[in-house]
Amino acid sequence: MIIENLAEFASKKFGQNFLKSDHYLQKIVQAMPNDNLKVAEIGPGLGDLTKELVKTRNVTAFEVDKRLCEHLATEFEAPIHKGCFELRCGDVLERWESGSLLDEPYHLVANLPYYIATNIILKAFKDELCQSILVMVQKEVAVKFSAVAKQKAFSALSVLAQSVGKATLCFEVEREAFVPPPNVTSAVLLIEKEQSRDDEKFETFLKVAFSQPRKKLSKNLLSAFSKDIVDQTFAKLDLDPNLRPHEAETSIYHHLYNELKDNLDGKQQSKQRKLSKSREKNAKR
Repeated sequence: MIIENLAEFASKKFGQNFLKSDHYLQKIVQAMPNDNLKVAEIGPGLGDLTKELVKTRNVTAFEVDKRLCEHLATEFEAPIHKGCFELRCGDVLERWESGSLLDEPYHLVANLPYYIATNIILKAFKDELCQSILVMVQKEVAVKFSAVAKQKAFSALSVLAQSVGKATLCFEVEREAFVPPPNVTSAVLLIEKEQSRDDEKFETFLKVAFSQPRKKLSKNLLSAFSKDIVDQTFAKLDLDPNLRPHEAETSIYHHLYNELKDNLDGKQQSKQRKLSKSREKNAKR
């Protein structure tokens, strides 16, 4: 397949921006953990990064765009025949529904479309076989994942990242390195996992805790927990009642969660019961 105009070929549906800078391609490869684990590459695109990866790694690529699948199957015919490259066409999220992306420990590498980047990273957090995550994302997303307590960008995503390992914003990538250029600055994010975590209740708890980032943490928690329980928990953990969400260390969120997860506000539970009864009545009509 010959692509005459790359900018026109790029699919808006899939949020495609092709990285065409050898400088940044080499920097991504250099940022990878130094071992011999397999690599799962999400969104290989035209295969520019893939060409560098297959030189030293066994790569399995996941591509949703059928046009690119045809291109990659031809472009990487030799590595496929050699057994160091496998191409899987389809939605990578569907693959995750049936378990891990690969059947052995691996590193995740991806140039992710901005609209799906956060979801992909959170899926990788839960995959026990995923050992690290090296992704190109919107700079704002990379900053949120890599921020530490006391920084204004510290968020629920920061807590989740620190709960599984260490997150580092490696470097920024200028818009001109892509075809077509995205509207925002990109950055390469590395998350080195020490463990996996699959706890949707904890994620929900963090959404409550950071619901209004500039408000007091204790006030945010009142939307899900009674005032008495929040006050008692803050006193038990010796926490400042004026603490803002971005000021609390990750360990504090785990302590709060462990204390509060079984003490949902009675009013909220009552609302849920009333809502359920209302739905039952409507269903009978």
